[in-house]
Amino acid sequence: MPAALTSDVLIVGGGIVGAALAVGMSGKGANVRLLDGGDGDIRAARANFGLVWVQSKGHDMPAYARWTRKSADLWADFAGELTARSGIVLHHRTCGGLSFCLGAKALAEKRAMFARLHNQFAHGHADVTVLDRSELERLLPGVRLGDDVTGASFSPEDGDCDPLALLHALNAVMAQSGVQRHSETKATGVSVHGGYFRVETRSGLFEAPRLILAAGLGSTSLAESLGIHAPVRPERGQILVTERLAPFLPYTGDTIRQTADGTVMVGATHEDVGFDVSTTADAGAGLARHAVSIFPDLASAQLVRQWAGLRVLTPDGCPLYAESEAYPGAALITCHSGITLAAAHARVLAPALLNGPLGEPFRAFSANRFAVTS
Repeated sequence: MPAALTSDVLIVGGGIVGAALAVGMSGKGANVRLLDGGDGDIRAARANFGLVWVQSKGHDMPAYARWTRKSADLWADFAGELTARSGIVLHHRTCGGLSFCLGAKALAEKRAMFARLHNQFAHGHADVTVLDRSELERLLPGVRLGDDVTGASFSPEDGDCDPLALLHALNAVMAQSGVQRHSETKATGVSVHGGYFRVETRSGLFEAPRLILAAGLGSTSLAESLGIHAPVRPERGQILVTERLAPFLPYTGDTIRQTADGTVMVGATHEDVGFDVSTTADAGAGLARHAVSIFPDLASAQLVRQWAGLRVLTPDGCPLYAESEAYPGAALITCHSGITLAAAHARVLAPALLNGPLGEPFRAFSANRFAVTS
């Protein structure tokens, strides 16, 4: 059997989460290898809307609200560094975000929710204002709103980026930093030998004293073999994209946003359908109706694409940063907010994993919160 390829750190998963950790760890001097699967693998990035979003994060977990906010604060500098090193423009902007309300009940519920959050942890959550319709119209002069739009929540801390450009930039910086990325190299098993984690693939064996599982839904079986509880499930999200339109929406929306090239993205569904990544006509029609109910002029826009992907969800929707107690040095890192948290993953979490074990503020994201008590 050929000798295993060794490194300081072995990362399984080449999506946004794994790539951000690889960039962060290599930046601290670690010799990193990253194993990525093939195009047929399940990739959460395929359903990504590109939001760098804070206003609705951490409703029931203040630590998640603080963590999201920290990452958003790091994002501008993080994007600037990636662009400077890769030459790839990420189109990141902190332009403010809108979550639209349809109907009086939705607006009342939004007001109540953010009032509760303000009282719960005033200094940990995003700066959010709930606007009524007249205030929203002043924020969007010249934009025709649907009759059912009653207002929106607005946070100046929200924004967006081009998720594909982010992944390309991370890959480019990985190459510059000496990260050895192995594509079409799906991990099929993991074992422990003499203090090293050995990952089996069809392309050969890989070993390292530190192992990071960041393959989303593909990490579950590997994690369980290391004693890491990984209660994650897939959720399908479908998205529509229109033709290029003249700029009309200067803010990003949680379900509608206009990209840098003028297209409008409309999303996204929340479907419990297992691992099915097909698109459906019903979902497309529902997304289109939703978009037109907010911006009636979109009714004349041509749709050019519809696609679907799978989110990685934990039982409470918050990130899962789980370390193996039986095999120190192994960790599972997964979340459905890979874009928002990319800056914090690279700048904060990656160095913490190198120094390990994780302490505060990461204990809130351990698998212990899902433990069943009698």
